[in-house]
Amino acid sequence: MASVDVIEVESKAQLKQFITLPNRLYANEPHYVTPLLSERLEFFDKAKNPFYKTASTKLFLAVRDGEVVGRCATCINYAHNNFHMEKTGFFGFFDTIDDFEVARPLLKVAMITLKKAGMDKMRGPMNFSTNHEIGFLIDGFDSPPVIMMPYNHAYQPRLAEQFGMKKVMDLYAFRLVKEKELAPRVVRVVEKLQKRSSIKLRNIRMNEFDAEIRRVKEVYNQAWQYNWGFVPLDDDEFAYIARGMKQIVDPDLVFMAEHEGKPVAFLLALPDINQALIKLKGRLLPFGLLKLLWHTKVRNKVDGLRMITMGVVPDFQKRAIDSMMYVAMFKKGVEKGYTWAELSWILETNHLVISAVKQMGAELHKKYRLVEMPI
Repeated sequence: MASVDVIEVESKAQLKQFITLPNRLYANEPHYVTPLLSERLEFFDKAKNPFYKTASTKLFLAVRDGEVVGRCATCINYAHNNFHMEKTGFFGFFDTIDDFEVARPLLKVAMITLKKAGMDKMRGPMNFSTNHEIGFLIDGFDSPPVIMMPYNHAYQPRLAEQFGMKKVMDLYAFRLVKEKELAPRVVRVVEKLQKRSSIKLRNIRMNEFDAEIRRVKEVYNQAWQYNWGFVPLDDDEFAYIARGMKQIVDPDLVFMAEHEGKPVAFLLALPDINQALIKLKGRLLPFGLLKLLWHTKVRNKVDGLRMITMGVVPDFQKRAIDSMMYVAMFKKGVEKGYTWAELSWILETNHLVISAVKQMGAELHKKYRLVEMPI
């Protein structure tokens, strides 16, 4: 069998090969959602995406007999390492054919690249940080991923483990369904607490979007600061991510909790636009835009949500604010015609949140895994 060459992506043509390789690898996988090519090109554009101000990345292709058979990326996230006082290098965008002789040289090049840069361990998959898509799907292959969650062949984590990588953390996705109504006892308790509480819930104000984003960022960076793997976001990157979400956000499903007019918690749920994107195969034009409108506005095919994040600042945790927002999201979602919601991702060690979502009637739906190794 011919040897595998690993080459670094340096041209626009190679970048397109890097982005579109999964289209071929998952061509026969009905649950794979092809990312929009235009969105991926912008994500990897170092002049447009502020993430790269505090990170150094490299992209690699595995080529055998002139055919691209794998891809992998490396990332040194200075924001992560400075915050956690680590020397962790990350690998991501790891997709290959089911062949260890392809996976091994890719991961070896990633390891050497990070080692030369002074890193002492390699962790992933991170595409590129905990504020983006992360983890190998290890359980729950029978349904498509929701918005901003990854999908991979079942063999992909096995190839990484064969290389010597070990589990470092699992991430959970829970699912709420309309048919399984919230336990009346839980609703009564939450509503009673809310009446007695000084906490007031409101929806995001789209007419002052920029100011609202600044408020959310302050809550986000405080609420998540003690979470494993958390990377704080600066103004530019937070605004960049928010602008992307603004196109699809439903303001009725974004909740802010305030104490005496000051934000202390928020919950963001987004319509699962993947239900429409899965029809487009990565193309928005020439007919993709019409298809997107057809499957969302016209035929109302998007009937699911992803609760993408929920955070409470430390001084206001353990006051049932999370439960107040869960109940509000569930009620409003049902009212607006949504039939299910995925709550993802949740660290396997976050027992407080896991307990809260289980009390709401959510059930474990998918599992994702991060692996690492010393280098």
